[in-house]
Amino acid sequence: MPYINVNNDFAGIRGLMAFSPETAEPMGELANALLKETEGLSPAERELIATHVSYLNECFYCHNSHGEIACIYLNGDRELVDNVRKDYQHANISNKLKSLLNIAAKVQQGGKFVTTEDVEAARKQGATDKDIHDTVLIAAAFCMFNRYVDGLGATTPTDLSTYPPRAQQVAERGYGKHIFSGAQPAAQKV
Repeated sequence: MPYINVNNDFAGIRGLMAFSPETAEPMGELANALLKETEGLSPAERELIATHVSYLNECFYCHNSHGEIACIYLNGDRELVDNVRKDYQHANISNKLKSLLNIAAKVQQGGKFVTTEDVEAARKQGATDKDIHDTVLIAAAFCMFNRYVDGLGATTPTDLSTYPPRAQQVAERGYGKHIFSGAQPAAQKV
């Protein structure tokens, strides 16, 4: 149960956004800019970064939401998403993405944990300045989103079957007003 009366029964960040549409709109625009961009990192890689940072922040709602979106982009490869979430160094992903996840994990600890050596290691694996920039911004933004969700005690479904239908909607339509104004799609049988 949320710590404040949000006057709706939407789960996670959706309930908070419906409560405050004036802040929801720019947050949705930021999410679209960070996660739906196709220059450099793919949407799947972007969602994996968001998932990993949310997992490190122990934000159950966000790491499951964004993990499910990543699954959609990865043709349902939930095992890969789980491996990235918990032990990306041994996941079947590129060395470039591993080096970027290293940077994201350091941003999650605090921006000053990122070193010149971390950035150079990412560059050696083929990361561009845009890839590095976007990784840091995704990680920083997800620290904010995670703290927003958990800091206000947003409703967090523990039934994992409720996450895929919303993930499909986000993968198809992006982040926007429909996220917090439309009804939750029906849960899938897992």
